[in-house]
Amino acid sequence: MVARWQESGLILRAFGALACACILGAHAGDAQSARWHSPHDVAFSPDGTLIATSDRTAASLWLVDTKEKRVGRRISLRGQPTGVVWAADGQRVYVSECGAATVAAVDPLSGDVLQRFEVERHPEGLALADGRNLLLVANSTTHSVSLVDLGGTRETTRIEVPREPHHIAITPDESIAVVGNLLPAGRATDPAAAAVVSLLDLEREVHLGDVRLPPGSTAVRQIAISRDGHYAYVAHVLGRNNVPSTQLERGWVNTNALSILDLRTRTRYATVLLDNPVRGAADPWGVALARDGKSLWISLSGVHQIARLDLERLETYLAGGLPDEHRLARTDDYSPGTESIWLRIKRDPKNRAALANDLAALTAADLIERIPIPGQGPRGLALSPDGGLLATAAYFTGAIVLLDTKSGGIAGSVQLGEAVEPDPTRLGEMIFHDATKCFQHWLSCATCHPNDGRVDGLNWDQTQDGIGNPKNNKSLLQAQHTPPMDWRAVREDMELGVLTSFHFLMREPEPGEEEAVQAFIRSLQPSPSPHLDANLELTASARRGREIFTSKEARCSKCHTGPYLTDMEVHNVGTRGDLDRSNKFDTPSLVEIYRTGPYLHDGSAATLREVLVETNKSDRHGRIAHLNPQQIDDLVAYLQSL
Repeated sequence: MVARWQESGLILRAFGALACACILGAHAGDAQSARWHSPHDVAFSPDGTLIATSDRTAASLWLVDTKEKRVGRRISLRGQPTGVVWAADGQRVYVSECGAATVAAVDPLSGDVLQRFEVERHPEGLALADGRNLLLVANSTTHSVSLVDLGGTRETTRIEVPREPHHIAITPDESIAVVGNLLPAGRATDPAAAAVVSLLDLEREVHLGDVRLPPGSTAVRQIAISRDGHYAYVAHVLGRNNVPSTQLERGWVNTNALSILDLRTRTRYATVLLDNPVRGAADPWGVALARDGKSLWISLSGVHQIARLDLERLETYLAGGLPDEHRLARTDDYSPGTESIWLRIKRDPKNRAALANDLAALTAADLIERIPIPGQGPRGLALSPDGGLLATAAYFTGAIVLLDTKSGGIAGSVQLGEAVEPDPTRLGEMIFHDATKCFQHWLSCATCHPNDGRVDGLNWDQTQDGIGNPKNNKSLLQAQHTPPMDWRAVREDMELGVLTSFHFLMREPEPGEEEAVQAFIRSLQPSPSPHLDANLELTASARRGREIFTSKEARCSKCHTGPYLTDMEVHNVGTRGDLDRSNKFDTPSLVEIYRTGPYLHDGSAATLREVLVETNKSDRHGRIAHLNPQQIDDLVAYLQSL
C-alpha cells in the first residue's frame, strides 16, 4: 500500500474558509490558532505502514510513513478534527470534524475526501463495526451516539447516553459498543456523583445500561477491550471532591485511575490508581492494549509520560493469585492490620474494592513503569499491528512520538509541519494542561476544567470561603467579562482567581506564567449551541421561549442581562443549603448553559427544567409558576440555545 501512496505524491490543500473551523473551545482568532499543530488522536493503518493523526487546531489529517518516520501527506478538513479510525481494508480513514457536524471519509492514496456523513454538531470519538458496516460517532454536546450505515450518508439510529461521550470501543465480536462519558450526569450533591461507561447493544441498537465509576470520577478518555471481549480498560481522573482541597500534599484532591470493567456481568471489576504516594500521574488519556494481553499502555497527558502496566500479573493478583513466595505475601514485615493490599486480596478477592484508595498498590508490586517522552501533552495512543511500535499524539509539541514496545525506549518523533514558538495564549494553554506545575504533579488546571476550561460536573470544597461548604465547579468561559470569579464573590475577578489557584494548588509561578494563563482564558470563545437549527438560528420553540425570558412578567432578564446574560451581582434566590454560610450567590452567565450542568451554586439541579420547576418553588429565580408545560419546554429550549 505504501508504494502506491507515495507514487500519488504529496497533496497539500489550502485551508478552507475560516468559517469551517469549529469554535468548540476554540481560541480567539482561528487564523492564529491554525499556526499551531495539535495532534489529538492516532491510528495505524491495517498494514502498519501509515499512522493517521487528527490535527485539532490546524484543521488537518496527517499521514505519517512509519518506515521512514516522516510526514507523507496533509489533508485539510473542516472544523476541529478529533477522532480517527481506519477501515479494515485500509482504503479509507474516517475523521470526525468537530463543529462541522460531519465525519469525513478520506482516501489515503489520493488525499481526497470521498464522502461526508452528517451527524450532530460536535462529533468526537469514532469506532467501526466493519462486519455490520456501521460507523459509530460520539456526539459530545448532545449526549448521544450516532450509528451511521456506511452505505448511506446519514445516521440510521441515534442512541442517547448520559453525558458528553468522547470515546468508543467495540468488542471483537461487534456485539457491544463501550462508550466513555466524559462527565458525570445528575446532581452534584449526590455523594456517588461520577461519570459512567455506557454499553450499547449493536444487534438491537439500544442502550443496554451504564457501569458507574467510583465517586468523583471524571474525564473518561480512551477505552481498550480485551481480545476475548471479557474486559474493558478505561482511563479516567478520580477526584476526591468530598474532602477539602487542603489535602493536596497528601495526594488526596485528585488521583488518576484505570478502571477494569467486566463486560459479561456489566460491572466494575476493579479500579487501580496510576499515581504513587509522592508523584501524581495526572490526566490519563490514551489506552492501548498489547495483542497478547500482557501489557497495557496509558498516556499520562498532564505529566508527559507513558505508563506501561504489567497487565498479565495485575489481573492474576486481582483474582487473588499473588504467589506465596512474593515479598508482598509475607506477614512478618507488617504489623497487624497493615499487611499489603495484595495479600488481603489473596485472602479475599472482594478486597479489590480498596485498590481505588491505595496510592502505593501498583508501585509496591512493581506493576507499573512510567516513561517520559520528548513531547508535551500526549493524548491518543495506538499500537502497530505487529505490536512493535506505540504511537502517541504529543498535542502541545505538534509531533507523533514513537516508542519501541520491547525496550520501552523512544523509537522516533515526527514533527507535523513547522514548529512555532508559542505566543502567550498558546503558552497559557500549555501551562493550563501541565500538571508538572502542581506540587507532586497531582493535577493540572484542566483536570477540574476539562474541554478547554469548562466544567467537570462536581462540587468542590475550596478554601477561599472557608471549609465545609462545597460549591459546583464553574466554567472559565468569558470569566474576564463576568466577575466575580466564584459563587460567593470572594475572588473579585479572573486575574485574582488565577493568582489564588497558583498559590493554593500550583507551585510558585515563573515570571509571565500567570499572565499567560490569563491570556489563554481570555482567548476562550463560546461554541454555537447544538440546539440551534442548521442555520445557527433559534428554533420555533426557542423563539417562543425567548419571549417568555424577556417578558416583564417572568423577569428572567432582569438579572440575566447584557451580552453575557448576567448582572454580575449576588442575590438571594432561595437556594441556600444546610452547609452554606450565606444566602447570596453570584448570578451565573447563561452563555453556553447547555453544557455547564449541574446547575445552581451547589449543583443541586441536574437539568434546566429542575432549575425552573423543582428548585424555584417561590419564583425567586424567575416568575414562572403560571407557565404551562409547553411554555416551560419553550423556555428550556431557549436556554439550551444560548
